Amino acid sequence: MRHSSINVALMDIAAAAKRYSLVGMLGWQDVRQRYRRSAIGPFWLAISMSVMIGTIGIVFGQIFNSPIDEFLPFLAVGIILWSFISTTITEGCTSLIAAEGIIKQLPIPLFVHVLRTLWRNIIILGHNIVIFPLVLLAVQKTIGLEALLCIPGLVLLTLNLAWICLILSVLCARYRDLAQIIASVLQIAFYLTPIMWLPSLLPQRSSSYLLDLNPFYHLMQIVRAPLLSQDVSALSWYVAGGMAVLGWGLAIMFYGYYKRRIAYWL
Repeated sequence: MRHSSINVALMDIAAAAKRYSLVGMLGWQDVRQRYRRSAIGPFWLAISMSVMIGTIGIVFGQIFNSPIDEFLPFLAVGIILWSFISTTITEGCTSLIAAEGIIKQLPIPLFVHVLRTLWRNIIILGHNIVIFPLVLLAVQKTIGLEALLCIPGLVLLTLNLAWICLILSVLCARYRDLAQIIASVLQIAFYLTPIMWLPSLLPQRSSSYLLDLNPFYHLMQIVRAPLLSQDVSALSWYVAGGMAVLGWGLAIMFYGYYKRRIAYWL
């Protein structure tokens, strides 16, 4: 029975991966629909985020007495990445619920709808990331070739977000209130993760649990550190890689076991 469930999950995931053109079209359509008749489209997000980064950077830089040329790039990357992570997880909770009509009418692999959510937020991340070079230009800083390490980091981050969204989409299809709980947990995690404050401000005793035991910190660090010309600790790579392997193993078993029930829950 267990092997049958695993095969069901793997077949659905493989079939969804083969529908990459459909995923791409649906993701682009979502972005276009959201900003229909807007002159600059999703760049409104980048503009509002730029204003927020500039305001928070000036205020909190003064509060924490942090050098603006160090704090502002750190803040910019942190907010951009956190927006990507939190929005993907939040929308991932309702990815199957939002596609209820399609699921009940068309024989499309269910994982397509999770990939659709993931791709949509990757597109928005691509719009928001243009803020970072402007911030570097403002503080007169440059980055080297080590910034290319952010690419495998982003791939690993995306793999982790995919299995998280897969599990949460199934759970939220059954328990609708769970999406609100996840949103509240993400709000708490935002303040516990070094996004608006530098890790160097923490006492040595506190860093052991606010950083080392914080999975969001490691997921962000494998992308953020190379962009800031910093070394990524081996622990961050191990945690992110271990989460991807264990998470996907759990997600495949969980998804395969409950896949046949999803349509009835919707």
